[in-house]
Amino acid sequence: MSTSAAESSTTGRNLWIKQPLACFTANNSDATNGVVICGDQIIEMVAEGQQPISEIHQIFDAREHVLLPGLINTHHHFYQTLTRACPPALNKKLFPWLQTLYPIWAKLTPEAHATATELAMVELMLSGCTTAADHHYLFPHGMEQAIDQQAEVALKLGMRATFTRGSMTLSQKDGGLPPETVVQTEQQILDDSESLIKHWHQQDENSLVEIALAPCSPFSVTQDIMKASAVLAEKYNVGLHTHLAETEDENDFCLKMFGLRPLDYLESVGWLNNRTWLAHGIHFNDEEIQRLGKAGTGICHCPSSNMVLASGICRVRELVQAGAPVGLGVDGSASNDHSNLMQEMRQALLIQRLRYEADEFTHFDALTLATKGSASVLRRQNIGELAVGKKADFALFKLDEPRFSGAHDPLAALVLCGASQADAVMINGEWKVKNKEWLEGDIEALMAKHQQAAKTLYS
Repeated sequence: MSTSAAESSTTGRNLWIKQPLACFTANNSDATNGVVICGDQIIEMVAEGQQPISEIHQIFDAREHVLLPGLINTHHHFYQTLTRACPPALNKKLFPWLQTLYPIWAKLTPEAHATATELAMVELMLSGCTTAADHHYLFPHGMEQAIDQQAEVALKLGMRATFTRGSMTLSQKDGGLPPETVVQTEQQILDDSESLIKHWHQQDENSLVEIALAPCSPFSVTQDIMKASAVLAEKYNVGLHTHLAETEDENDFCLKMFGLRPLDYLESVGWLNNRTWLAHGIHFNDEEIQRLGKAGTGICHCPSSNMVLASGICRVRELVQAGAPVGLGVDGSASNDHSNLMQEMRQALLIQRLRYEADEFTHFDALTLATKGSASVLRRQNIGELAVGKKADFALFKLDEPRFSGAHDPLAALVLCGASQADAVMINGEWKVKNKEWLEGDIEALMAKHQQAAKTLYS
């Protein structure tokens, strides 16, 4: 379904998202009667019983909608949407799982990668996600421009994204896990990293695209590339990202290879700071959690992936109490098999209830993870909550499915009853989804193209 510029844009005209059924602001402010936006920003919060002070040119009647800040996904591997439910990788632990999939992923082509990126981003958008961080670390021959491709897709979609330039230098012959065909030299990695920062990081007119540096994991790169990435990130003030403490096997591997636990190793290469966020962060001890909080190092909680691979349960409550930013991520589809951030929020609530008491992790905590918490992890100050001056990124949900019938608290119902698809999504003041349909493309054609690419890759 397509839409005209007049239908999708609010530029230069004040839009009142009026009287939502319920509203989660992520900051305890009152927006019971909705929000007013002009262009790409929120200009007014309308409290209960109040009318807007601003002149209103357009109204979106939200009486049947639950209004949230746009959801933020802080860890994904878009290319892995091509290997969902892949038979050789089913029912395996992390290391054997990786070793099974690396030879398949090594056949990735630029065309398949661009299609996977678009499909993953649209799928996320339909679930209410407005900002996504992707971790791409696989660069077989011909894939040297992979991050440039992703940035172009994000700008075409008009979706906010942080693309993390991943890397691997240690192949199987060097004691790592991946085949030699997908690793690169340190110079290749550093040259491309600097080029990507200069060309893409906050360079588009709407600052949609950001770049971060992301060696895949401590067991896939050398200490030199970890140290050099930290120096480059500090030079350009960009983020650092990697997988860490996902499994006990990884902890054992780090002890064997470096004589250090993963967090000690991270500190030894200059990564224990507030530019860094870590995917998973499950197997930290009490002392390490305090160090993470003191450093302001972020953690991305990936509940579905952690359950699929039986990795463990992230200690979210202790991390937050220690001062570490904690956000939410769907992780790669090969270890999750969907890119739905709204569903991931429910998974976060349920898995955390296995660690904490029912009143110690609430639906509000789950909502915060996917909004303000994730914004803090990505160091994005202008998104993740509803407040004057923040970007006009919204997800609106209707409670019009059988699963919601009989629900009394609309916000709680979104999480507990299992909302999965947004009715309307706005990014940067532009409507991207209405009536649960992607407005700017043909979803059926995209799915057909993606399915063919998946069949070609796994053949």
